[in-house]
Amino acid sequence: MSRAIDRDKKRFDQIVRGKIRKDLRKYVNHGEMLGRKGRETVSIPVPNIDIPHFRHGQRGSGGTGQGEGEVGQPIGRGQDDGDGQGQAGSEPGAHIREVEVSLEELAEMLGEELELPAIEPKGKDTIKSKKDKYNTIGRTGPNSLRHFKRTYKEALKRQIASGQYNKERPIIIPGKEDERFRSWKTVMEPQANAAIIYMMDVSGSMTDDQKEIVRIESFWIDTWLRSQYDGVERRYVVHDAVAHEVDEDTFYRIRESGGTRISSAYKKASQIVSRDFPPHDWNLYCFQFSDGDNWGEDNRDCLKLLIEGLLPHCNLFCYGQVDSPYGSGDFIRELSKLTDEHENLVLSEIESKEGIYDSIKTFLGKGR
Repeated sequence: MSRAIDRDKKRFDQIVRGKIRKDLRKYVNHGEMLGRKGRETVSIPVPNIDIPHFRHGQRGSGGTGQGEGEVGQPIGRGQDDGDGQGQAGSEPGAHIREVEVSLEELAEMLGEELELPAIEPKGKDTIKSKKDKYNTIGRTGPNSLRHFKRTYKEALKRQIASGQYNKERPIIIPGKEDERFRSWKTVMEPQANAAIIYMMDVSGSMTDDQKEIVRIESFWIDTWLRSQYDGVERRYVVHDAVAHEVDEDTFYRIRESGGTRISSAYKKASQIVSRDFPPHDWNLYCFQFSDGDNWGEDNRDCLKLLIEGLLPHCNLFCYGQVDSPYGSGDFIRELSKLTDEHENLVLSEIESKEGIYDSIKTFLGKGR
């Protein structure tokens, strides 16, 4: 039977997670937990849930409904007007509780709240990987794999069968013939794999606010896709007039200036796919973020590269246009010319952090 404290803890965990689900849009849009992200969990600040209780006043001090008074008159001490100045207080204030939640749980909440369908991998979506399963028992093996319980049982059976067992002095000494070892069998398991390529315009018109939007949205995209695939690989491309492949930290911190040629990012992404991710073995996802400013004569090259080099191989190609006071915002209109013929091209306009929640639903809502 479960202990009362275990039942109480389980109920408390349910209450806390219910609070997180209720405020999920706030957490998604503003990314309170991103700075507290671990390898498999994140710490989320949740306001304390207080249990109602009575507070007793001083004896004989009166109370509501007692003594003389006028309608609207403040009740209790400390209600007189003042200038707000005085000595530092000594009473405790409200505290925020940080609750650790696994990325798997976050993905489940995100899927339920946004009503995201499970992803159906395209085409030949799996590769085989070798995996050793320790599911048998053998008579030989290294000491590190000795199965102590099975070894003890074999020794006990031998002593009972031979009449050596003394219940008054139940000493069991396993011999060499009693030893049993865990043994493995190598099996081939299908492993669904996904590759994500993030592309971002880092020209002078993309400010730190726009990059923060990209960082928050990318976190939630990663969280969802990791819940759908056994293995997820990520690559990062930044560009102004020229594209570069960079690491994750550089992707969110770099800032450059100059013109913008989005086609340079598409060429770099195609090179990465050819080099690292054969389309018949990988489910490919491309997420591009820009303020929509592009050199006018480059638009034609962009559409051609998309149609011929990326869209045929991608589960999804998602373009998020982040509103910027400096960008023209024209590029999304160029991409909209392709959406009727290419269902895997998804467009989203993100005006501010408040739009991240809906943008994620737009990108991942097709279950591709």
